[in-house]
Amino acid sequence: MKQRTRARSLALQVLYEVDQSNHSPGTVFTQRLKELPLSKELQEFAHQIVFGVLPLAQELDKVIAKYAPEWPLDQIATIDRNILRIAFWEFGVDQKTPVKVAINEAVELAKSYGSDAAPGFINGVLGSLAKHKNDIIQSIQSTTKNKGT
Repeated sequence: MKQRTRARSLALQVLYEVDQSNHSPGTVFTQRLKELPLSKELQEFAHQIVFGVLPLAQELDKVIAKYAPEWPLDQIATIDRNILRIAFWEFGVDQKTPVKVAINEAVELAKSYGSDAAPGFINGVLGSLAKHKNDIIQSIQSTTKNKGT
């Protein structure tokens, strides 16, 4: 597994556990780092993902629901929902990862952690989000400005 993929994997594990259990994100992050040690640079990358996604999770979910209506959010597996959040946060909010890279990395995570159908599902949803990237970015930016985030 590539190094940045390992960092994304750690971030996914943290987000999944927080989603499922409401454990403290900081505590879960620290515990996962003990199990999957990363360099300082990769720790920071994983930290940025986790603490970038968490405060925007509801907004990210709304975007996913709006631009992929054929997949109701309440029917999306928790692991898949978090893979989508990570990828979209990377290319749509943080904007430091190219769209194709974020989608490819998400598909790789889906192959490792999701069901057999997850990679195709993740690819399809992210492809739909990518087509509307600019509109979505503007929407999220205006939402976060209105909240003072």
